Amino acid sequence: MGTPLGDFIRAKRDSIQPQSLGLPERGRRRSPGLRRQDLAARAGISVEYLTRIEQGRDRNPSVAVVNAVADALSLDPSERNHLRYLAKITGGECVAHTQPAPPRRQVRRQVLETLRLIEPGIAMVTNRLGDVLAHTGGYESVMSAAGLLDADEPNLTRYLFTDPRARTFFADWDDVADEQVFDLWLAPSMENSEWFTAELAPVAGPDFTRRLNRHVVPPRGPLRLDHPSGGELRLERETLELSSDAQQLVVFLPADERTAEAVEQLRRRPHGRLRAIS
Repeated sequence: MGTPLGDFIRAKRDSIQPQSLGLPERGRRRSPGLRRQDLAARAGISVEYLTRIEQGRDRNPSVAVVNAVADALSLDPSERNHLRYLAKITGGECVAHTQPAPPRRQVRRQVLETLRLIEPGIAMVTNRLGDVLAHTGGYESVMSAAGLLDADEPNLTRYLFTDPRARTFFADWDDVADEQVFDLWLAPSMENSEWFTAELAPVAGPDFTRRLNRHVVPPRGPLRLDHPSGGELRLERETLELSSDAQQLVVFLPADERTAEAVEQLRRRPHGRLRAIS
């Protein structure tokens, strides 16, 4: 049985062309990418040890080995952080888990007060599972037409994969879907992620499950919306990590003048005010 760490290393190795690392081409292969023996040699570890890591038979490689593998794969900073995170949670899988359960949904009073100060700006509080826990009236003015906020407990990840409106509302649906699935690995706890994945996978289909084990770090560019009001909205995102709550405060800023004008028109329509969802 594999592990998230082994899956990531193997997927990354398969995606690398030997020539990009200055290694000679050794003829046709049954599988694409970098050979296991080449990666082991670059990392300074044995092929047998690398095989154990990839196959999940060694779940506790040292920090030095993890860093050596990151160097050997020429990972960028985001990928290195993800590799270290996977090494941490993979090592913890040997510990007995508590019963999988959803994360807490309460938003602190101070955070809600911050949202009020941001009004009439576009902002929400979410967690890594995609739960929309609170939002400004400005967020509702932009997102209400998407159908995301129709649910009693709106969840962006579930919406993306189960509501057909999402694929037309988000101009770059594939990229947004990649982001949401990647963030499940950074959920408040592994138990939370396991609970949510087990609940969503049966209804989300292969688009979800395929992404879950790819471990591709998403670029997170501007958010492009094909808004029903007409035209495209482009929003930059600024995220404040609320680490003590395992939540994030996300502020959306118009990326161009046309978007700013469209957002202002949407704000003038009647919408609700700040909403906390519990």
